[in-house]
Amino acid sequence: MQDWLGMSAADLGRGIERGDIDPVELADAFLDAAKSHPRGSDIYARLTPDRARTEALAARDRAHTGRRLSPLDGVPVSWKDLFDTAGIGTEAGTAMMEGRVPDADAQVLVNATANGMVCIGKTHMSEIAFSGLGLNPVTATSPCVNDLDAVSGGSSSGAAASVAFGIAPLAIGSDTGGSVRVPSAWNDLVGFKPTHGALPVDGVVALVQSFDTVGPLARTVEDAALSYTALGGPKITLDGARIDGARLLICETVAMEGLSDAPARAFEEAVEKLARAGARITRMPLPFLADAFQMTGPLYPPEAYANWKDHIDRAGDRMFHQVRKRVTAGADFAAHTYITAWKNLRMMRETWLRETAGFDAVIMPTVPSLPPKVADLLADDDYYVSENLKALRNTRIGNLMGLTALTLPTGVPSTGIMFCAPPGAEARLLRLGSAAEAALT
Repeated sequence: MQDWLGMSAADLGRGIERGDIDPVELADAFLDAAKSHPRGSDIYARLTPDRARTEALAARDRAHTGRRLSPLDGVPVSWKDLFDTAGIGTEAGTAMMEGRVPDADAQVLVNATANGMVCIGKTHMSEIAFSGLGLNPVTATSPCVNDLDAVSGGSSSGAAASVAFGIAPLAIGSDTGGSVRVPSAWNDLVGFKPTHGALPVDGVVALVQSFDTVGPLARTVEDAALSYTALGGPKITLDGARIDGARLLICETVAMEGLSDAPARAFEEAVEKLARAGARITRMPLPFLADAFQMTGPLYPPEAYANWKDHIDRAGDRMFHQVRKRVTAGADFAAHTYITAWKNLRMMRETWLRETAGFDAVIMPTVPSLPPKVADLLADDDYYVSENLKALRNTRIGNLMGLTALTLPTGVPSTGIMFCAPPGAEARLLRLGSAAEAALT
């Protein structure tokens, strides 16, 4: 039974299909592991044992009668604490929402439940999802699997930790500037960001709706593809995926600058493996990206402030000061500045598509740095700001350019390689990622 804790979600589903794994025993195994884990309370904001067992019992009945709803029917999953859960607290990592209990599930949770997935708990996160580090002195800071004194990455911090520490086989998070991919990279997981709008965000506590997306943190690309379908995406077949002949572009502008030693080395080693497997690698600057980063200030904080202003006016003193400062900066931008920034960004997106049209994916290190220590971040405000901006730098390219993106572990602890494809190319990207995954292991 202990082997279940390290298995992929897809393998657990196949075990249920064969009759080798009982969904109720499986749910109990993960619930027990979460309760007994020494850092479990830093990873899960709350477990949902009653819901989990009810859903697992139904999955058991379906398995016994040959009526399974999907390949993940009966498989446990953790949910970031910004997905509404009916009758269960959803507080988005902030004391400003303490005691908030929604009446209905988020739409993606409705979809997952309709496909038989078993909700086992809600995971901690960066406050209101507005940080790439995962540091949250207000609720809890989840640890990195490779360094217990370091942050796990944000904002889907507990989501990544729940899978990395073996107390969930699969996690669902959100990604506005990198919040699925940063913690996935730092915890040696697969993280998938679909195109903005590909999955519904109804019932998801909003940060910046213009960029908010829903995505899985998983052990394998197969798990990411299956969960994407279960959340409401189309069915994706990974059969026949090949890296041989794939055209990959290394973005030399911004993304490859100022890399720490480990991410730089891991990326180049990963590129060598992909090339040996037959991928055709090109390196090219994309200079307009430097200007795209200037759009983040006029676009992210104003919309975040519009969403959170009432809460901050009422109870902003309960916030982590770093997050409060970042959100309230949105009050300083005029409407014409916001509108102009969007106009410029849309033109840059068109430029990206033209410049990268001949390639199957653009690749880069997922995060240019390693996870910093919790104590160092708490001790130095300037260090916190610089590390947060650094952590989100490369992943934010995917959000700014409106792309779908996938991060894979490189084999070097806490480093990832990110593949970016045009909007709507989820199936193509996941097939490419499946082939790259095989080449990298």
